Amino acid sequence: MNARRKVSPLDVKLKLSANSAKLNVSDVDGKLKVLAVDDNSISLAAIEQALNDEYEVIPINSGTRALQYLKSERPDLILLDIQMEVKDGIETLKEIRDMEECKDIPVIMLTSMRDKEIVFESAKLGVVDYVIKPFNKLDLHERVDRVLKWE
Repeated sequence: MNARRKVSPLDVKLKLSANSAKLNVSDVDGKLKVLAVDDNSISLAAIEQALNDEYEVIPINSGTRALQYLKSERPDLILLDIQMEVKDGIETLKEIRDMEECKDIPVIMLTSMRDKEIVFESAKLGVVDYVIKPFNKLDLHERVDRVLKWE
């Protein structure tokens, strides 16, 4: 069950589940947080350029660093590249889903791969959408809007 209410300038998002209540406070401007995880700096810059007008984008260049970030912060959405060095997107997503406080964060996978096996594997882990790279900035923005504004 999700409930949203505005309290002064803060956008407060209350997530309730059978096991716990989670309070998520976005930044003072009321922007929702999007964690962008990609080991390609050009892709991260393009994501920031596409979304910064409406969302607070947190760019992180590895799955390991993303998992570290998630130990103390809770974004509203994760954009996660599949192909990364050291820890790929699927491994990272499995670990995110194992984290009690993060298992229900919506994830959009970014990929240049069209491998059906990878798509099925990530679908089992609850991915809400896929964006093929190189992506159209307007398309990316629309997909993020669809997840965050219509959830």
